[in-house]
Amino acid sequence: MTETPAAAPHHPYGTPTAPHLTVRGEAHLETDPEIAHITITLTARNTDRRTTLDDLTHRNTTTLDLIRTYGDAIEKLETGTLAIRPELTRHGRTECIRAYHGNVQLTATLNDFTALGELLTRLADHDLTRIDGPWWALRPTSPVHAAARRQAVHEALQRARAYADALDTRLDALLELNDIGTQHGLHTNRAAFAAPAMPFGAAAEATTDTTPLDLEPVRQTVDAQVEASFTLIPPDLG
Repeated sequence: MTETPAAAPHHPYGTPTAPHLTVRGEAHLETDPEIAHITITLTARNTDRRTTLDDLTHRNTTTLDLIRTYGDAIEKLETGTLAIRPELTRHGRTECIRAYHGNVQLTATLNDFTALGELLTRLADHDLTRIDGPWWALRPTSPVHAAARRQAVHEALQRARAYADALDTRLDALLELNDIGTQHGLHTNRAAFAAPAMPFGAAAEATTDTTPLDLEPVRQTVDAQVEASFTLIPPDLG
């Protein structure tokens, strides 16, 4: 019966016959955003609770219908929080309801930035409507993330070979490769556009001939870092 030879013991810090080399590889990529997120807050106010809710429902339906007209440019459309709250009088011995306030929040993700500029302008033309954003981003599945990781690995390999060359030797084997992390430059995502709630007045009908808002998308950054450990063919240091 043939015995399987025991594997050579692993020395985490290397040995004279199997020296170790550990290097770090980094990548920093900059690219155009792929999507943009906006938040729309719709507001209603009336002395009657039912009327407040009806007004809010009407604004919500009108806004959703408008956003949906942009078809494939809309990647995601979601309804967030809905709130109806009473406003009490500040004076008097008894608590009386002065008015009711209602608001509902929508979030939309778009992939067409020309459509985004037009949509923002049309939404800002609606009564009691607040728009926050856009926040520019890459999709989680964007190939840019994979490209950054590959570039970080290539840099680690190139750096290790340079060290080995300085010792007049070569790399022998890869011992370990650690993904330190891929980070998306979130600090660059926010663009300055926020439309405050419009004063209450006659309802303004959205029109397609409104001049679109001219937007300049914020470039996105992706950073990747890896740590790689190699064994070296023992160099001649004599």
